[in-house]
Amino acid sequence: MKRTLLGLAIAAAVLLAAGASSGADGRGPTALSDLPQFDKVEFITVCKFTRFLPDDPIVHYKMPGMSHDHSFFGNTTTNAFTTLTSLRNGATSCQRPEDTASYWAPTLLLNNKRVTPVEADVYYRRSTLAKVKPFPAGLKIVAGNAFATKPQSMHTVFWNCSTDPTDPSITIPSCPTASLHVHVRFPNCWDGKHLDSKDHHSHMAYSKTGVCPKGYPVAVPQIMLIIQYPIANETPLQVASGGQITGHADFFNGWKQPELKRLVDYCLNALRACGAVS
Repeated sequence: MKRTLLGLAIAAAVLLAAGASSGADGRGPTALSDLPQFDKVEFITVCKFTRFLPDDPIVHYKMPGMSHDHSFFGNTTTNAFTTLTSLRNGATSCQRPEDTASYWAPTLLLNNKRVTPVEADVYYRRSTLAKVKPFPAGLKIVAGNAFATKPQSMHTVFWNCSTDPTDPSITIPSCPTASLHVHVRFPNCWDGKHLDSKDHHSHMAYSKTGVCPKGYPVAVPQIMLIIQYPIANETPLQVASGGQITGHADFFNGWKQPELKRLVDYCLNALRACGAVS
């Protein structure tokens, strides 16, 4: 019976994926998925750029100015001293008012000058066969490697142009129109104990073919953060963490928890393609 129910669930997800759009404006992350049958089981929050700061409240907490430059989205109060309480009390640039979480990534530089992003489209997806649970309040996640010395897996970080979304690139491509995007996929399996870890990675892991690895028993939503930049045919470009292969991003969960739980249950666990309105 369990096997039959699982088959029905996957079949339903395949039908959803076939009939749904790829998200808010067609830029949805359709390539390199860990579980293609769940490609459109998602909800989306769109967050405007808030500010630049050389701060990182996860890696350099209470150490203002100690980080490479970051571009921030979502909660408007984020700085080196950010806590769950300050996020809960802060305003947000996201279209969902209950999303008072914070998202940030290394600033894109053109000729060593900051490029102001347009927005961040944040896809919350189900990438496990097991039902997912909401992120616990205050969970901190870092995706990607700010110190990479060789190309990272495109399962985690890649770039593309909206004019050719099926052509992901390890390095920053030259786009014919002002439509450059970076995609960062976050780990989606939690150890169930720690809101952070010493290296800011060890408490989280990526699922493989829909299953969380041993030691990470809690399946959570998989975030795909897509940042849009108004850049076309301009060089030289690099990220503030160095070069073009050190792309990464951070998430600090400050959501209003009841709304996050509602979206997880109504969209992800019910296998719905909710998009940006749900």
